[in-house]
Amino acid sequence: MTAERGRALSAVLLDVGTDADRAEWERRLPEHLAGLLGALPPSVRAGLLAADVALDGASVLSTGRRAHRLPADARARLRGRLIRLPGFETVMDNVKIPLLLAAGAGRHGSRPVRPLVREDPPLDICPSSEWPGAHRADAVVIGSGAGGAVAALALASSGRSVVVLEEGRHFPTRELATRPPLERFTDAYRDGGATLAWGLPPVLLPLGRAVGGTTLVNSGTCFRTPANVLRRWHRTHGVDLAEPAAFARHMDHVENLLGVGVPDPSLLGRNGELALLGAGRLDWSAAVLRRNAPGCGGCCECVVGCPSGAKQAVHLSVLPAACAAGARIVTRARVTRVVTAHRAGARRATAVEAVRPDGTVFTIGTGLVVVAAGALHTPALLRRSGLAGHPRLGRNLAIHPAVSVAGRFAEPVTGPDSGPGVLQSVGVDAWHHEGTLIEATAAPPGMTSFVLPHLGRELKRELDDAGKLGLLGAMVSDRPSGRVRGSHRPVASYALHAEDGRRLLRSVSRMGRILFAAGAREVLTGIPAHPSVTSPDALDDVVRRTGHRRLHLSAFHPTGTAALGADGERSPVRPDGRLRGAEGVVVADACLLPSSPGVNPQITIMALAHAVTEPAVLRDEG
Repeated sequence: MTAERGRALSAVLLDVGTDADRAEWERRLPEHLAGLLGALPPSVRAGLLAADVALDGASVLSTGRRAHRLPADARARLRGRLIRLPGFETVMDNVKIPLLLAAGAGRHGSRPVRPLVREDPPLDICPSSEWPGAHRADAVVIGSGAGGAVAALALASSGRSVVVLEEGRHFPTRELATRPPLERFTDAYRDGGATLAWGLPPVLLPLGRAVGGTTLVNSGTCFRTPANVLRRWHRTHGVDLAEPAAFARHMDHVENLLGVGVPDPSLLGRNGELALLGAGRLDWSAAVLRRNAPGCGGCCECVVGCPSGAKQAVHLSVLPAACAAGARIVTRARVTRVVTAHRAGARRATAVEAVRPDGTVFTIGTGLVVVAAGALHTPALLRRSGLAGHPRLGRNLAIHPAVSVAGRFAEPVTGPDSGPGVLQSVGVDAWHHEGTLIEATAAPPGMTSFVLPHLGRELKRELDDAGKLGLLGAMVSDRPSGRVRGSHRPVASYALHAEDGRRLLRSVSRMGRILFAAGAREVLTGIPAHPSVTSPDALDDVVRRTGHRRLHLSAFHPTGTAALGADGERSPVRPDGRLRGAEGVVVADACLLPSSPGVNPQITIMALAHAVTEPAVLRDEG
């Protein structure tokens, strides 16, 4: 989409026209919007183009002029007519998300970034364009994210030759430090961050695509797997490696690799301070979150790649150790299939086939394949490889559905005017026993999962005032009610269970009470039909009158689509990580989790990957 084509969206939804006195960020909005939309998948881009054309058409039919050419009062009258159309505001609530992202990035800028904490450690990286057409390795790891990195390290440390195949590219810290957040966002996320799980309501499910996978762009929050979750996996699903005492060793190993610890209190940020203040006044349990970012300067840009190198994503921590042990990483390599053959009475992995950006194919022969492409793409790859015989492959998708609430304060809370602060700072765990976790999250402007209310001038005012919003998000440990279909381009669907929806609605009330207790004069609910309230009682009334299908959902933790377990009828993967129906294929990513972990899953995924790779090493040695 060109900058010209996005102008009707900007004019109608955000009241940005061609007025002579418009601000600099308004002048640059079409450019920012065009860059963002160019990174989106064709289906999403086509939908936004259709919306833009429809808005322009409505303007021409009613006024004789294109929307962005109208003066401000005429834009307001056009918007007023459109809002009266049934369903218009509901549709536009989703359409305005990329617009807010582009506008927020230009309007609010960035916090100052500290100098590099350290130089990036060396990686042995080869672009696929320079990789030979045929090669052989003892093991091939597909995916360089949380699970794949740990598997590569374990295998390389045992003396095996290891090749890691990564579809994305490498982002050095020095590059991240020189590029604005919006550019990094569109480059480092698959489909420009617009991956969706389709359903009522649809759920935005952003995924990283880079060396380091989603660890490059996650919050850096590090939770150990709760003991009750491990006990359930051990006793109910027959996963011996999840026995809590045994699994603790794998978590210790991962935390040591990542440098996990509690952040400097001076870098907590005003958003985190307000969360602690409000929860404390209500006598609700809350604590500072542990993170893998020693030396963090509090620039709050974790979700677009740390520009100082403080956050120890796996491309700065685990993969360098794997490369030092002999592993090699091939970038811009999309794996098309795992090649298998029948040998000694069993179907066995013999090679991995991948394609370069120019369409040429290369093959790596191997007897051990570790699949770590993520909860959406691992099932698709196994289908392309003819390894989708298990009926539960792609099912059991859990995502940690989440809602957000904002409180309006008198002083700056987030953004560059509020001082340093970490992105995800405080957790309120008073209801963790029922599967609900509240976290204080202050993303860069426009990149939060909270969608500002209203349209037109009111939305522009909200954007101008966004720095005074304190933000809380709540996620629930959900029933695995989603599914991943498809083999070439996976399609996720998700049906929010009614009880999970009720827990999210209760969380809206609880988050509002925390913000009011901390001094907020108004709470923005995230519920389009009732966007703001000025008291806890009014918020409770809104929640009582709202159904869970009216919530604006986001999610960041897809898991479970190739779950491990002892029951061969329910689990596509054996309890030790081996794929059922094939030898020499190990799964080592978020797919493995039998159920929702109830916490940010990075440590869990990495520990599971370590736990399933160890026996693979021993089997091969035997």
